[in-house]
Amino acid sequence: MRAPSQVAVARRGRSVPRLHLGGVAAYVVMVLVAGAILIPIGYAILGGFKTNGQLAADPGSILPSTWVTENYVDVLVGKNAATFWLQAFNSVVVALVCVFMAVGCASLAAFVLARYAFRGREAMYTLFVFGLLFPSAVAILPLYILVRDLGLYGNLLGVALPEAAFQLPLTVVILRPFFRSIPVELEDAARVDGCGPFGFFWRILLPLARPALATVSVLAIVSTWNAFFLPLVLLNGADQWTLPLGVMNFSTEYSSDQARVLAYTVVAMIPALIFYALAERHIVSGLTGGSVKG
Repeated sequence: MRAPSQVAVARRGRSVPRLHLGGVAAYVVMVLVAGAILIPIGYAILGGFKTNGQLAADPGSILPSTWVTENYVDVLVGKNAATFWLQAFNSVVVALVCVFMAVGCASLAAFVLARYAFRGREAMYTLFVFGLLFPSAVAILPLYILVRDLGLYGNLLGVALPEAAFQLPLTVVILRPFFRSIPVELEDAARVDGCGPFGFFWRILLPLARPALATVSVLAIVSTWNAFFLPLVLLNGADQWTLPLGVMNFSTEYSSDQARVLAYTVVAMIPALIFYALAERHIVSGLTGGSVKG
């Protein structure tokens, strides 16, 4: 047998991955960003297990000297539990209505913009893209008047429907490339089998687009769950508040009880964090799916 040539050996040597200066800098930046995000969250979580005396005596300490569970127990099953669970229910209702409306309407719009050629199609798509630059705060006054005239002021639907409308641009922008990546031959075969446009959309396109649908659903749920400004303006009673408003009110009411405020804040953000962590894989695959299938 021939000995491997020096060129082949050199090529194999070059194929070994090396950590360059740019890679080290990228890892350092990622560690710093992760620390900037995780350290405050960890401090809040551990702060909920402390007493106010511990927070005042040594605010820089990480671990509590004595672990106290009363703060979390009070939020979940204590005297503040009824208020917390009512606000959580309101947040769930708003998030679910927003997701069904936004994903349902946006998937139909993205289907037409992706699979059909007509005059003004790109201009209409550009309008959705410009919608990404339109903040909800700019439209809050006309939106308030519209919701009031429709009789939805002080109603959870009055928050969920505008939230769904503001989710439409991003949802359409994500779904359209994914729908365009589905081969035309698949649509032609479905048409030969007697499947109409809506049948192709419902039976074939949507099942194939599950990663993209999961992505936009998660983004809509997390965004709506954390929404503060629209619920603040469009809801007029404590029994209608969502969790972000509840956290604000709780921190004002118990401003002197910092440990309990930290516990309430942590419990309020846990559902969104858990949902986002579980669906992170679907978010990544959905955001990259349309770019690699075309």
